[in-house]
Amino acid sequence: MVNEKDWQQEQERLDLVTKKLRSEIAELEPAVAGLRDQVADIRKRFWEEVTINTSTHEDFEETFYSIKQQEALLSERERSHRQRMQRWKNMKRLLPSPYFGRVDFQEDGLSFSEQIYIGVSSFVGEDDISFLVYDWRTPIASMYYDSLPGKSAYETPGGRVSGTMLLKRQYQIRNGQLQNVFDTSVTIGDELLQQVLGKGADAQMKSIVATIQKEQNAIIRNVKSRMLIVQGAAGSGKTSAALQRVAYLLYKYRNTLKADQIVLFSPNPMFNSYVSTVLPELGEENMQQTTFQEYLEHWLGSTLSVENPFGQIEYVLTSTGAQGYDARLSGIRYKTSEAFLSAIQNYAQWLGKEGMLFRGIRFRERELITAEQMESQFYSYDNSIRLANRVSLLREWLLRELTTLARKEQEAHWVQDEIDYLDNEQYAEAYSTLRKKYQPEEAVLHFNEQYRELLEEMQGEEDDDSDFRMQDEEEELLRRMIVKESFKPLIRDVKRLKFIDVNGLYDQLFGEEVDYREMTNGIEVPGHWPEICVQTKEKLSRHELFYEDATPFLYLKELVEGVRTNMEVRHLFIDEGQDYSPFQFLFLKRLFPRASMTVLGDFGQAIFPQATNLHEAKSPLIQLYGEGETSLFRLVRSYRSTSEIVKFTKALLPGEEIVPFERSGRKPYLSKAGNGVMRAARIGEDLAALQAEGFDSIAVITKTAAESREALEALRIQGCGALRLITEETLTFEKGVMVIPSYLAKGVEFDAVLIYDASSRAYSRESERKLFYTACTRAMHRLQLYTTGNWTPYIESMDPSLYEVEQ
Repeated sequence: MVNEKDWQQEQERLDLVTKKLRSEIAELEPAVAGLRDQVADIRKRFWEEVTINTSTHEDFEETFYSIKQQEALLSERERSHRQRMQRWKNMKRLLPSPYFGRVDFQEDGLSFSEQIYIGVSSFVGEDDISFLVYDWRTPIASMYYDSLPGKSAYETPGGRVSGTMLLKRQYQIRNGQLQNVFDTSVTIGDELLQQVLGKGADAQMKSIVATIQKEQNAIIRNVKSRMLIVQGAAGSGKTSAALQRVAYLLYKYRNTLKADQIVLFSPNPMFNSYVSTVLPELGEENMQQTTFQEYLEHWLGSTLSVENPFGQIEYVLTSTGAQGYDARLSGIRYKTSEAFLSAIQNYAQWLGKEGMLFRGIRFRERELITAEQMESQFYSYDNSIRLANRVSLLREWLLRELTTLARKEQEAHWVQDEIDYLDNEQYAEAYSTLRKKYQPEEAVLHFNEQYRELLEEMQGEEDDDSDFRMQDEEEELLRRMIVKESFKPLIRDVKRLKFIDVNGLYDQLFGEEVDYREMTNGIEVPGHWPEICVQTKEKLSRHELFYEDATPFLYLKELVEGVRTNMEVRHLFIDEGQDYSPFQFLFLKRLFPRASMTVLGDFGQAIFPQATNLHEAKSPLIQLYGEGETSLFRLVRSYRSTSEIVKFTKALLPGEEIVPFERSGRKPYLSKAGNGVMRAARIGEDLAALQAEGFDSIAVITKTAAESREALEALRIQGCGALRLITEETLTFEKGVMVIPSYLAKGVEFDAVLIYDASSRAYSRESERKLFYTACTRAMHRLQLYTTGNWTPYIESMDPSLYEVEQ
């Protein structure tokens, strides 16, 4: 804490800044409202102010410039309104707590120092030059996060500025009043961080700009690497750092980068809700948020039903011992491996020489163009042409063939039958078309009389159909219209490449081992290959895909049909990156070729079979862009949980480098009950006690979704009210008591976590260790575990001093 004199000076400065903020807000409010009204009024009266006259060239030109003038006026007012509105919002955001840090810096060669106060936004004095508050993203503010008092420097677009940091100070301010002031010799003082971390969990993740650590700041401000890999322990702040990185990029490149050019791939839909407030807190718009499953369903969902990753992991966790289980696991590992990626690439090359499968084009129970004709035409092209380009050439050939066939089809008997049943509207369309061909006067003379008679005859006003005969040209037009309309679906399907049998191409891969090796240039098959083939083919025959098949299927589809790319997106963020396969990373790079990529994850939480190691030298992530364009960051300090919980969870992963932040609390608490009813009763009592202590966010974490439903019912029988069941379809994260499967809890945190079943029956396999670790690391302040039998071997082998046991 600072002395009384410094405190008084700081409060006086805070009062001054607060006063200026209030004054500016009051000054801006009527201007913002007035401009908003002006914009609305101009939009409303836009065309009233414009005289439309196109009689002569001069009139047309005058009208054009009149519209441009009104458009420019509207654009200027809208721009002015946006700027003032943004400034007003920034001031309102600063008002409760204008700043959180300060550094006093004396630049080399100068005899005076500058006091740099740092907040979530900049605030400039009345002279529009002197900064009362610097935005935390400005170059000079980086010293607050990176440097100690003493020799210091910061980077600017114009070069490096060196000097001496004379003071570093931290503040806690609420509603314009100083709560705490700390002078510190470290990046962020333990006192402030302790108080921030000691609070309860929120329904939404909060900004961490006041407590960014040096290693997090390096992630946030890195703009040199195309690939950033952040391997961070549970609770190390990797996701928070990534979101502040988004805000930093939007600030640094504010003239060229927009929020919708940044995409975040989240682990599940609920996570999107959890992080949705961070950027608005910092005055930025939210980036695009999606999941990889949504991407798969966007491209495949119209023709195939794709299993989601949670369905896959439910099978892995619950179907042990079931028929075909070992084959499915072998298939998952293989289909998500780099070996299968190579197999697909080699298979595409093989298809360039033979084996392409097409669907014949049928029309009115006839095959107009056979699959054999397509195959012959396809392989007539030079085999040096890429597969997708040859498909494009085949598509053009098919469209020409259909045009020729359509002309021939006009003479078919069915066309005359269609003409006989045309209605007035269709005749009118033919008449309109002919009128465009002739001069208006000629068209009336040529057609009007016969058309009038035809209408009268069809309406029953004429007696004899034989009195009317269409001229050849009119009938030809009607025939052409009828055939064109009938061929439209064929044309549309050809343009959409529906003539390619992609399902058959993928199915073709899963046959005899000798055939597979031939098609993939000698790639070895995994164990249980025959069973894998049967499972894959059966699923595909029902127009369904296992989750592990979806990405390879889509990859093959794009190798054949051509790659779809998004050139607008510039930055890609992938959370829980360890749960993505090499296929998925390659896909994302191909989909967003201009984008840089930031991948966040923890290999200690790699709960899916297709996990990718983030930080090994041979990691596919490093190979994706090359070592020269890749930066790897390791965050080993865990801030989420108390040191007692971190020490307990660290023991679950022997050998992992995890450093607890020294925030003390109660040790994890183990409770054994005689049966399920007694366990539910005890959990019910503990839930009530935790709520009485003031914990607002509590999770009862089960292993699977099926167990979540069982736990919910058992706890409700015990009288536990207001329980919320979290499923893969849950879209919002809220406070309260929730029952949630372990794999859906990834990425979020709770005041207290109760592990519903920590027995050897639930968790015994080594492959489930990381799942158990993930569940336990969701706890911020309390971790309580329950069993009705023997404890999981992960706990049995642990030092008993790391936990308390119910007596």
